[in-house]
Amino acid sequence: MSALRKRMEADMVVRNLALRTRESYVEAVRGIAKYYKRSPDTLTEGEVQRYLLHLIEERKLAWSSVNVAVSGLKFLFEVTLKRKGVEFAIPRPHQPQKLPQVLSREEVMRIIDAAANPRHRAVLITIYAAGLRLSEACRLKVSDIDSERMTLRIEQAKGAKDRYALLSPKLLKELRTYWAAYRPKDWLFPSTRDAGLPLASTTVQRIFYRARDCAGVTKRCGIHGLRHAFATHMLEGGVDVHTIQRLMGHGDLGTTTRYFHLARHHLAQTPSPLELKERKPPR
Repeated sequence: MSALRKRMEADMVVRNLALRTRESYVEAVRGIAKYYKRSPDTLTEGEVQRYLLHLIEERKLAWSSVNVAVSGLKFLFEVTLKRKGVEFAIPRPHQPQKLPQVLSREEVMRIIDAAANPRHRAVLITIYAAGLRLSEACRLKVSDIDSERMTLRIEQAKGAKDRYALLSPKLLKELRTYWAAYRPKDWLFPSTRDAGLPLASTTVQRIFYRARDCAGVTKRCGIHGLRHAFATHMLEGGVDVHTIQRLMGHGDLGTTTRYFHLARHHLAQTPSPLELKERKPPR
């Protein structure tokens, strides 16, 4: 690890940045260093701006990905290198807001059943059954499973908050089968290369895409689609939106209520104006 990266890591830890944010910022700095083949502390603002243009025009990254790179590079220059007032500009997104394609229950089970081995199956079914974020599933520990209270403890999730997620009887049975086969000790899903580290999020993403393709599911969605499916299927099953909000760890109820747009029963039970009875005028 270079001295510059150590300084940046220390600066991020002191400012209590989430682990996923720290990883994204480090990756942004690594990307620009690889592009210029120089240490980032030797770069000018103009060179950084040209690199961002490269990400947009040549690599054609999504606006959100480029925006993360901007945030990471701004942190490096303003905080670690103490260059105040740096400005990096990228155009605002103009793409329309689209609702995600929601996987049906049958599609979710086809994907899970298409997993290559019990370990892959366990991590996919855990994300769906508990409605977890990818990073939350990767960092689960064996000790987070509470079979007496039937809960999963999610430690320091988004917003640096702990919460409890669902541990259904079927999920518990799956996890016991997985544990009997693999015997994880600390991390529930340890890295295959180093058991002292959790499974990498990129590895889980590859597991999902491989299973999705093998299952013949054509909907365009990533592994976060399992979390979308959890919320939507819970809503369709009659679970109230406040309970879903707590289970998913949403700080804003508005984030949860968007699933009303995705739930089939909510749409099916909403009458058309043609079906509404005409109100009788008062006598």
